[in-house]
Amino acid sequence: MAHKQWFWQSKNAGEPVISEEGIPAHIAIIMDGNGRWAKKRALPRIAGHNEGMKTVREITRAANRLGVKVLTLYAFSTENWKRPKLEVDFLMKLPEEFLSTFLPELIEENVRVEMIGDMEQLPAHTRRAVQNAIDRTAENNGLILNFALNYGSRIELVQAVRSILKDVQAGTLSEQDITDEAVSRYLMTSHLPEPDLLIRTSGEHRLSNFMLWQLAYTEFFFTDVLWPDFSEKHLLEAVASYQKRSRRFGGLS
Repeated sequence: MAHKQWFWQSKNAGEPVISEEGIPAHIAIIMDGNGRWAKKRALPRIAGHNEGMKTVREITRAANRLGVKVLTLYAFSTENWKRPKLEVDFLMKLPEEFLSTFLPELIEENVRVEMIGDMEQLPAHTRRAVQNAIDRTAENNGLILNFALNYGSRIELVQAVRSILKDVQAGTLSEQDITDEAVSRYLMTSHLPEPDLLIRTSGEHRLSNFMLWQLAYTEFFFTDVLWPDFSEKHLLEAVASYQKRSRRFGGLS
């Protein structure tokens, strides 16, 4: 049976055709290029981060309309603490600013906010804003907007190994029980499907310590577009590219 086809209607002309079937259930995005966007305009880096926050809103809306089930956004890595204090302080204020203005819409659109990463190391005001969004959208069952905040995949894997070892020592897990599926259950994303599509903006071609286990068979889409310039049209191009690929997961078609 042929896939149904439909044109994504928007004000932009020339957008790709997206199949109604084959929408990636989980899209993960490494949002890169805020600083370069600002530099090109002779603006401070924080101006790029502020503009990038507007893109988060646009892409969340577009993903929700597409029928994506999970949208994971790499917002702040465990390595980003090395950046200048002024920039880090500004980044830690963004969740509060973003969620205070966008949360009513997220609630109305049945979006559930979640987070992966170490919340305890975040400033108190950041923790409060994120936890408030998580609590107020907990009953929603639509798109999961999952922020990777103070997240590092290697730390996640180390913590998973420690938890597995603890359970083996306690006798609740045997060595034979340690399988791929078992390891996945000890990760922060244990309740989520693995990403079908990873998008990285700004022309970089690396994972930057992001979901190293979960991305084993994910389709990658790299674009030179800087994150503040990434639009609904660019998201559709990534999804259209994904739909043209044959996912074999190590086997044959």
